[in-house]
Amino acid sequence: MTFSQSEAKLDVVGFGNALVDVLSHQEEAFIERLGATKGAMNLVDAAQSAELYELVGDHTTVSGGSAANTVIGVNSFGGTAGYVGRVSNDELGDIFSSDMQRLGIAHTTPRAPTHDPTGRCIVFITPDGERTLNTFLGASNGLRSSDVDLDLIGRAKLLFLEGYLWDPPEAKTAMRYAASAIGANGRVALTLSDQFCVERHRSSFLDLIDEHVDVLFANEHEVRSLFEADELDRALEMARELVDLTAVTMGAGGSVLITQDEFTRIEADPAARVVDKTGAGDLYAAGVLYGLARGYDLRRCGQLGSLAAEEVIAHLGPRPETSLRDLAGVLA
Repeated sequence: MTFSQSEAKLDVVGFGNALVDVLSHQEEAFIERLGATKGAMNLVDAAQSAELYELVGDHTTVSGGSAANTVIGVNSFGGTAGYVGRVSNDELGDIFSSDMQRLGIAHTTPRAPTHDPTGRCIVFITPDGERTLNTFLGASNGLRSSDVDLDLIGRAKLLFLEGYLWDPPEAKTAMRYAASAIGANGRVALTLSDQFCVERHRSSFLDLIDEHVDVLFANEHEVRSLFEADELDRALEMARELVDLTAVTMGAGGSVLITQDEFTRIEADPAARVVDKTGAGDLYAAGVLYGLARGYDLRRCGQLGSLAAEEVIAHLGPRPETSLRDLAGVLA
């Protein structure tokens, strides 16, 4: 049996906040003056977003959002991808949708009306490469179950859920709806996204993981917060009991991938250049998800994740500038 383009299986379908990123380099003192939590995602309203934008100065603008960055990474590896995320029928929404179309990523989510503007994330990057996110969710916040394309979800080998989208109740319902529709041959992956996000939603995250999640992504702080564990090793053991696969990033400490039967450690490249950490976790997830979709072993999946993360932190912005497919050739 041959599949048409619309029927063919997709390696990954991402589900998240569709945003346009505004990236700006700033000094530590700037973050302190704002009173923002460095390295965290801070939710702001439309007025606050406009005020911050006035302070930005020189900047780079790219379409993004965490899960969108991940599926773009999968695409760069040569994988096939789709995306569920709501933008407005405005100029920024046109930019976002055009980017997805140009890359060949299926994006069928209905547009919001123009009075509900496309969300944007103002990202301040300090000299150590750490990023502080100030996010106005805009139209992405209004995603509903009725916006979910079940045909698209049904084509996914892996459905990738973004924890940032867990805040709005209707979006939370839509994520559960999509996870329930994945089908017997698909798997559900979740990224915890942010430690403060975990603290807001610990109980319901655990319920979602128990009911639907096969693959869990987190950094060491997020996974410890999820399980309220003082030690990382304890958190990893608790994750092992709950999820088929847990992938945890530890910055310069590399990453670990854990199943019931395997514990795989991936060392970070000590020579990796750090310019901007925006998208590092997103691209790590892209490499691991691509590897899982293609049936690779855990070590290769982790290596692909590390390779993608190291590429994206070496330059400004959350997307790869070099073909990850070409870079991955060194792992063949």
